[in-house]
This record gives sequence, structure tokens and C-alpha cells, in this order.
Amino acid sequence: MNKKLIAIDLDGTTLNNQSLLSKKTVQTLQLLQEDGHHILIATGRPYRNSKHFYSELGLKSPMVNFNGALCHMPGSKNWSSYYHKTIDSNLVMDILAKQDDLGYNWLTIEGQETLYSSTVKIPPSEFFPANTPSTLVTSQSKLDSNPTSLNLYIDEARQESIRQRLLEEYGSETLSVRTWGGSLPCLEIVAPGIQKAIGVDQVASYYDIDRQDILAFGDEDNDFEMLDYAGHGVMMKNGIDRLRSVANDVTTFTNDEDGLALYLEHYFSL
Repeated sequence: MNKKLIAIDLDGTTLNNQSLLSKKTVQTLQLLQEDGHHILIATGRPYRNSKHFYSELGLKSPMVNFNGALCHMPGSKNWSSYYHKTIDSNLVMDILAKQDDLGYNWLTIEGQETLYSSTVKIPPSEFFPANTPSTLVTSQSKLDSNPTSLNLYIDEARQESIRQRLLEEYGSETLSVRTWGGSLPCLEIVAPGIQKAIGVDQVASYYDIDRQDILAFGDEDNDFEMLDYAGHGVMMKNGIDRLRSVANDVTTFTNDEDGLALYLEHYFSL
């Protein structure tokens, strides 16, 4: 068997419903890495709240964060295939100034080194553990650099209307907008054209791995292009129906039942 690039989403795929790695998942992924396969975390999370999973798995491969806006090798500042796609800070500040007009509740801005928030106290969640440090941002603030992403927190019922308005007002050539559900629903705004498949392709090129030797696992809308791009895209049993149109297969078990690990065990005959 050719060596594979195995691209894995975190939430709803690799992590269980408590946002943790099970012992079986850790053991399975480490065994595959020892066999010479490359394990690539491709997540919508920033590096600040996903790096501990990278460390727990003992990975040696690159990592894709912010749904493909950042592709990097943790621990190395000189990796040859590094890229970081940002959004214009003026656009971000304009959206901040239009909070009442757009109708979102609050926002966060992910800078390269700083997390900004329009609320003094960020509600604790799997994305923002209790006491996550942040800098208060107002329409009078100045950002230290162009940020990686902007998140507008709004209930799911109003997400699509605000998403369409953002695209109409600023244009798809200026930004991309993704929807997030779960316990902290929001709209994520990143650079135009950003999606996980861009990062997966970058890493595949680095390792000289053919597209047919890429496996990808996901459960949500932000995994769509990655599953479509991979030679073998796998939708989690708990995944959204939209992924069925691009997935080559579906796991028998959910993320909370070690679905990823059990699928890999069977696929690689471990």
C-alpha cells in the first residue's frame, strides 16, 4: 500500500462529544504514523486551542488551521510550504462598526498573536475555555496586523440572511463566510476562497503524495471541499446530509463511538 495522507477534522470527527481524544483514537493514529502515513489535522479552530491535540497525538506533520487560512509546521518558523491568508483590517473594523445594523450579538477577531473580543467576558465553550485571555476591541481600536479570521456570534436562524448581506455588501472577491452551529453558533469570515482543501493540497505537494492517496474525514459544511478533493473522502455517521454528495464512504459509528479509529482500523487492516 502507498503511504497515505490522512486529513482529519477535529470537532465532530476526531474528538468525541466531550471534545476529547479517546485512547483508541490516539493509539490508532499513532500506529498509522509509525507505519509511515502522514496524519494531518485540518480544523476550523485556531492553533491556540488545537495545539494540545497535536501534542497529545504526538504528530510530526504540518497542520491546517482556520479552515485552511493557515498551513504551518508546529514548532518550525521556516517550513518551506508555510502560508497564512489574512483579511483586511479595514474591512474588519467596518463590520465591527456596523454591529447594530447587521444584527449580530458580539464578535471575536483572531489576530496572529492576539485574540480580540467585543465583549468583556467571552462565554466559556470548547473553543474558548474559561478565562481565555482576550483584548477588548471597539470601533476606535487599532489592530496590530491584518487578522486571520472574524467571527460574528448570532443564532442559527439568522445566520443565512446576515451571510448573504455580507456577501452582497463586500463581495465574494473580498471575503468568504462560513456558518458554524453547535453551542456557540457564528459566522466565520476569512480571506476569499479559503477552505480546507487548499491546505490539504499544500501538504500533499510537500510530501509528494498523489490525490488518490489522500483520505479525508469530516462531518460539517466546512469539510465539504476537503472530502470532495480527497481520493477517498469519508463522512462521519453523525455528519450533515450535504456531505453525502461528495463522500466516497460513511463511517459505521459516530465520533462519540470511535468512528474514525474503527474505520481506519478496518481500512488499514490494523
